[in-house]
This record gives sequence, structure tokens and C-alpha cells, in this order.
Amino acid sequence: LAGSIGKLIEYPFDTIKVRLQSQPHPPIYNGPLDCFQQSLLAPEGGLQSLYRGISAPLFGAAIETSSLFFSYRIAQSALQALIPSLPQGKGENLPLGVLLACGAISGAATSLLLTPIELVKCKIQYPAANLRDRDLRSYKGRGPVNVIASVFRNHGILGFWRGQLGTLIRETGGSAAWFGSYEGVLIMLRDQRPPHGERTDIATAKPPPPPIHHQLLAGASAGVAYNFVFFPADTIKSRMQTEELGTPSGPGKNQVPSTFWRSGAELWRQQGLRGLYRGCGITVARSAPSSAVIFAIYEGLSGWSR
Repeated sequence: LAGSIGKLIEYPFDTIKVRLQSQPHPPIYNGPLDCFQQSLLAPEGGLQSLYRGISAPLFGAAIETSSLFFSYRIAQSALQALIPSLPQGKGENLPLGVLLACGAISGAATSLLLTPIELVKCKIQYPAANLRDRDLRSYKGRGPVNVIASVFRNHGILGFWRGQLGTLIRETGGSAAWFGSYEGVLIMLRDQRPPHGERTDIATAKPPPPPIHHQLLAGASAGVAYNFVFFPADTIKSRMQTEELGTPSGPGKNQVPSTFWRSGAELWRQQGLRGLYRGCGITVARSAPSSAVIFAIYEGLSGWSR
């Protein structure tokens, strides 16, 4: 639920980000605002095009968020079992370094689920005006079912995991930053609260959940950290997953698809550091409120279930 609501908030911004990341060289958009304006004026649907293919990401967001939080808790329990010196018991406060490691583990596991979903999403979000003729035939309609069928027909089952290395790098490092920033900001805010403000739960002898405004602030900080630190890996992944749709540097009919490192080196040669972070500003801006909502809903539902 938390992931789906967050995706509804951020999806138009995500579409702009993908279009900025996957544009050819020289760039056809001058920045996020220009991309947004061109998308609104595009014959493929204007505002509707910004929400094109949202069904797959909504499904993916539910899987991603549930997988991240579930594997995060499993990783904590596993490390507590492997390292007896750590505080034992569910809900115990673990050292921040351990929480960073748990976040990285959860991201690595989730990346395997995310890559196929994001590949379909990126192909749907790619602007129709930049498609080559053969791709217009191949992705006619460009709904999730059409794209899935085309990828399987042209590349087989392994084709859905194209860009997996980029997703792995982004999710492993990004999830460590996501959970680490959230937990770190909560620790900082908790230490600043007066001691008499804490009321422990008599039944569990544990302090209550952090106030909602602390959750929102920590969640927003987590969203910024997740997207900024490993954004170049996401840019390379998006280009790899859309290059056959029309990027001039992508493979032609008889060319071998680019690897992660080859795509990254080519992007660096063409556009430098700016190209690797193209679309980062709008991504960070939309991730703050989205991540804040996700953590607040998760904490709220977790408290209700207890």
C-alpha cells in the first residue's frame, strides 16, 4: 500500500527522469521543464503520456516496497543470529553500521525483482517521437502486455534482466543509504528530544514509535540519499533498457547490445558527469515527499498491526 501510494505521487516525475536519461546525443531536452512542456504538447497523449504504463510500476512499487522492508527485517534477524554480541530481540536498536549492511542486503535481493518491471516501465515511458520505425511496429500500443511479449519474442527470458548490474548497484548502495539515512535521522532526532518526553509501553517496555513529523523528515532525507548517491548507475541502466528503441548510440540490427561499463564509458565521453546526473534534480525533488509518505504509512501500519 505504501509503495503504491508513493508511486502515484512520483510517477509523472519518473517519466520525465527516464526521458532525460535516455535521450540521444546531442540532447533533445534543455532540462526537466522543457521535457515536461514537450511531453504535454506531444501527439502521443500530453498529460496522459506522463502516466503511460503506470499499471506495471504500481505493481512493481508494491513488490519493491514490501520486498525491501521484508528483506530488511530478515537481514536484521539473520545478523543478530550470526553475531551474538549484537542486541538481541525483535525491535532492538542495532548499530547504524549494521543497519546499513541490512539495507544493502535488502536492496541486492530486491534488485532481482525490480529489473524486469523497470525494463517494461522504461520502454513504455520512452517518447514515441524518438522511436525508430521498426520499433513503432514492434511496440504498437506499448502497453505492458505488448512490451512483455516483444521482449520475450526478441530476447528470451533473460532479456527481462537487461540492465541488472545497474539495478544491483543502485539498489544495493541506494537501499543502504535509504534505510541508513532514515534510521540515522531518527536517532539524531531522538537524541535531541528531552528524556522526560519518552513514555515506554508498559506491556513491551519499549519506547513508542517516533512522532509523525520525525518520520516524515527522516523519510524525506532517506529519499534524497537513495536517489542522489547512486544516480549514475540508474542513468546507465535506463539507457541500456531503452537503447534499442531509438537512441543513436544503441545497437543497430547487427550490433551487439552494450554492456553496463561500455554504456557508461560512452555516456561519459559524450556528456561527462552532467550526463550521468541528467534528471537527478527532478528525481530528488519528487523522492523526498514520496519516501516520506512511504515510511509514514509503513510505520503507521506496523504500529496498527502490533
